[in-house]
Amino acid sequence: MTWRPKRPGRLIVRILIGLLVVLLVLAVGGYFVINSRLHRIEALTDYDGRPADTPGTNWLLVGSDSRAGLTKAQRRKLATGSSVGRRTDTMMLLHIPDTGDRPTLVSLPRDSYVPIDGHGSGKLNAAYAYQDGGPKLLAKTVEKVTGLRIDHYMEIGFGGFVGIVDAIGGVEINVKQAIKDPKAGIDLKKGLQTMDGGTALGYVRTRATGAIPDFDRTQRQRQFFSAVVKKAASPGVLINPFRSVPLALSATDSVAVGDESGAFDLLSLGLAMGDNPVTTVVPVGSLPTIDGQAVVKWDTAKALRMFEALAQDKPVPKDALGK
Repeated sequence: MTWRPKRPGRLIVRILIGLLVVLLVLAVGGYFVINSRLHRIEALTDYDGRPADTPGTNWLLVGSDSRAGLTKAQRRKLATGSSVGRRTDTMMLLHIPDTGDRPTLVSLPRDSYVPIDGHGSGKLNAAYAYQDGGPKLLAKTVEKVTGLRIDHYMEIGFGGFVGIVDAIGGVEINVKQAIKDPKAGIDLKKGLQTMDGGTALGYVRTRATGAIPDFDRTQRQRQFFSAVVKKAASPGVLINPFRSVPLALSATDSVAVGDESGAFDLLSLGLAMGDNPVTTVVPVGSLPTIDGQAVVKWDTAKALRMFEALAQDKPVPKDALGK
C-alpha cells in the first residue's frame, strides 16, 4: 500500500474553518460579556403627548461633567476641578436614516432657552441638573422641543471619556488655531495632531477661543466625537484585540446607556459615525440675557424645518443648518 500525504488544500480549508469557528465563539461570547457589563439607566419613558415613532434612529448623546472614578491626583492632572452635583457639558442629537443617506449629528447648545416640565423655561442643561431631573427629564425636554422621539440614550463622564480615547491609542484632530488654556490643562499648536485622553478632554472643554466660546466648543465636540467613534469602529481597532478588548472594557465601565440599548446598538452607532455624518448645530436666532443669565434662543422657523426633515428621514435643507 502506497502512503499519500493529505492534500494541503483540504488542510488549509480545515484550519480556516476552525479559525472561523473560534472567532465566532469569541465574538458571541464577547457580545454577551459586553452586554452584561453595560451600565443601564432609565432615561426614555412614555408620557402623554410623547412624539410618535418616526423613520430612522435617534440617539441622544450626553457628556456629563461627572468626576466619578477619578482620583484627586487625576482631577489635578486633567484640570477637571472638583465640582459636585451633576451637569451636562455636551448634548448632541444623532439621526441615523433608514434610507442609507448620511447620518446627521446636531449639537444642542447647553444654554438653549427651552420649556422644561415643572420648571417653566430655562437652560437646556438645567433639565439634567434639577433635583427631580436627570436623564429622564433631559430626554423628555429634548423630545418635546424637537418633536423627535428618542430611540437610544448614551451618557459618558470625564473619566470614561479619557479611558476610551486612550484605549484606541489616541485620536487625530486638526486644531484650527493654537489654544493655551491652563483651566483646561492644554497648550496646543495649530495643525493635525494625535491627542491622548487627557489632552482631548481639555480640547473639548476649553472656552478659551471664539467671540462666543460655547459655539466654538460645540464645533470641537462634534469634531472630536466624529473622530473618536470613527476610529473606534475602524478595522484597525475592531480586529486588533490589543485595541478592541481594552476599548470594550473601558466603554462598558464608562458609558451608561438607556434600558433599551445593547451592544449591537452601540456597534451600529459606531458604524453610522464612520459614514461621514453631516455635523451641525441648532440654528440660533438670538443671544439675550434673561433673569441675569446669557441664554441661546433658537431660530424657531429654521429649527422647525431642521427637525421636521429629520422626522421625515430626509436630509436637512442647507439653509436650515446651523453655523
